[in-house]
Amino acid sequence: MDLKGKVAIVTGGAQGIGKTIATQLAQEGANVVIADVMEEVAKATAREISQKGSEAISIGVDVSILSSVEEMAKKTLDKFGRIDILVNNAGITRDALIMRMKEEDWDLVLDINLKGAFNCIKIVSPVMMKQKSGKIVNIASIVGIIGNAGQANYSASKGGLIALTKTCARELAGRRINVNAVAPGFIQTSMTERLSAQVKEKLSSQIPFGELGKSEDVASAVLFLVSEKASYITGEVIKVDGGMAM
Repeated sequence: MDLKGKVAIVTGGAQGIGKTIATQLAQEGANVVIADVMEEVAKATAREISQKGSEAISIGVDVSILSSVEEMAKKTLDKFGRIDILVNNAGITRDALIMRMKEEDWDLVLDINLKGAFNCIKIVSPVMMKQKSGKIVNIASIVGIIGNAGQANYSASKGGLIALTKTCARELAGRRINVNAVAPGFIQTSMTERLSAQVKEKLSSQIPFGELGKSEDVASAVLFLVSEKASYITGEVIKVDGGMAM
């Protein structure tokens, strides 16, 4: 999946799934922008990728603020002159049962997870339209499809992201811009590593494959969707969940 010469922005790319996605894109030849609110961690990730022979830069961005996203796009264009790939990975959780959920936690999750993707697509899509090409991948979640108790805000943001994906796919298809989503299930992250063995076993029991996925599983799906092998795929949601939501 040769991405040599392509320019990819990965929001929330400093760590976790986003870092793995950025690393795999770089391994396939893409120039990568690590866009993250955690600027120092993003710098370290960009250095790590660059040391392996690929070009990577970091840009501090708060995706919930449109002007911050505009600055991110400007810096990317100033450096590389184009934007070929956008991966909307930035996201947070603030879990609680809906009767106990704070209004500010609802607003924060929707602002970053959903409005953040809207802001990035709004700013980056005109660049891709002028190029008459581009790949946009939104990182959703299976809880945006099946729901999950204690995650009303997160589930709503990811369900909204799936709807946004399908609408943008229709709007941008005429300029040969593919817009798709990847919906991970339970994935091994720094957060799940802190869970007890009993909790991990309970999670695994809900998955037909019987185990949590890896960030590489998610990144591989993204890599396929941004490659020319997926040039006739748009508006789709690929579940990476071991069969959990089949």
